[in-house]
Amino acid sequence: AQHLSHLIDDLKILALADAGEIPLIFQSVPPANLLRRTVDAYRMQAEQRGINLVVEIAPGLPDLNVDHDRMAQVLGNLMSNALRYTPAGGAIRLSATQSAGKVLIEVADTGKGIAVEDLPFVFSRSFRGDKARQQENGESGLGLAIAKSLVQAQGGDITVTSQLAEGSTFTIELQIAEQK
Repeated sequence: AQHLSHLIDDLKILALADAGEIPLIFQSVPPANLLRRTVDAYRMQAEQRGINLVVEIAPGLPDLNVDHDRMAQVLGNLMSNALRYTPAGGAIRLSATQSAGKVLIEVADTGKGIAVEDLPFVFSRSFRGDKARQQENGESGLGLAIAKSLVQAQGGDITVTSQLAEGSTFTIELQIAEQK
């Protein structure tokens, strides 16, 4: 029942995002706040699993024009996946930099990586690169599709690069908030 409830919630978010009706509250948010909140939320899990969390924030980054809670949801999804696929002794790096008038946020892990033939499909609904993994812990398999929809609803984009046995890097490209 809990799994079905989670699945229904995830499908509802995707349907709203697809229809352009997902409720968003845009505000000016420092990228450092997003990363620190994410690390604070996942620090204990990482420590328990023997995974090192690294945060790199370029100095002087401009604020983002995003929905703080929805971006926390996106980063939380990426962190959950990184923790799931990074072995003890590995690392997860969260970083924020500026490039070409946008802020880039990366979540990079030293996990098992994603097969090159699977990369074009990772943001598809219900895609599971790990064929052996079942819907454990009430997961819907929609997390990356939701992340992409939420980022795009905020005028951004999300991409992934990966190499097997070396890890994956998810890059979120977001608009800079207009300066007043």
